[in-house]
Amino acid sequence: MKSRETLIRLKKFQVDEKRRKVAQIEAMIADFERMAVDLDREIKTEQDRANIHDPSHFAYPTYAKAAINRRENLRRSAGELKQQLDDAKAILGEAFEELKKVEMLDERDQARERAEQNAREQAELDRMGALRFHQTVRA
Repeated sequence: MKSRETLIRLKKFQVDEKRRKVAQIEAMIADFERMAVDLDREIKTEQDRANIHDPSHFAYPTYAKAAINRRENLRRSAGELKQQLDDAKAILGEAFEELKKVEMLDERDQARERAEQNAREQAELDRMGALRFHQTVRA
């Protein structure tokens, strides 16, 4: 049984690791999206300050152009992370299923052992009852 307990602990550890990875990716996506929103505000502020809203205009602010590129990179990275998140969630689901299988096997084995123990105890009680019955019959 020790090996089964060790296996369960290992599977729980793996599930926890996968959960941490999912949480980490979700946090990164949220950070990227927040930074993109901040850049949107900065771009708008820079455009309003220069009073030029067309990126193809020759006098369009350089900072706004750089911020637009950075924002697009952040959104692209967030999109790629969303794909990684989907994969990580699928892997987490598989790890969770493996853990449940091992736990169910352990529960089944424990139930079988309890039934065997109960059967042994009942057999011992039956033996003791039969012994007393034979002693009272002889007396």
